[in-house]
Amino acid sequence: MHGNPVPDTYVYVTEEGVTRHYADGSVEALAWEDVVEVRVGGHDDQDPPGQPEDVFIVLLDREGEGCVVPRSATDASFLARLRYLPDFDLDRLSTAVESARSDYVVVWRSPEPPSPLPDLEYD
Repeated sequence: MHGNPVPDTYVYVTEEGVTRHYADGSVEALAWEDVVEVRVGGHDDQDPPGQPEDVFIVLLDREGEGCVVPRSATDASFLARLRYLPDFDLDRLSTAVESARSDYVVVWRSPEPPSPLPDLEYD
């Protein structure tokens, strides 16, 4: 068969959030307003540093749930949207991606994580 193979994952970035669709049909999604931490890592220690396809940018919410974005799936819109996070440093992200290893490094944490929503009672 000729042509490009079908990718095993798709990442969509919108003004509302990030969504990753896997080949098996599973989906990870996170709204930008819920992001409280950004981590970088996932590179195998036996691989040479700086291989983008092995590096992951992980966006987490206050519950520890999130969206794992492969570096190879990021684009200018993803990086531009990260800049809207308060005090986000793209240089720090770039340095972490270039030196990524199997352990994960926190490159950004929300200065004020969102407070839990109040319990609302309905009649």
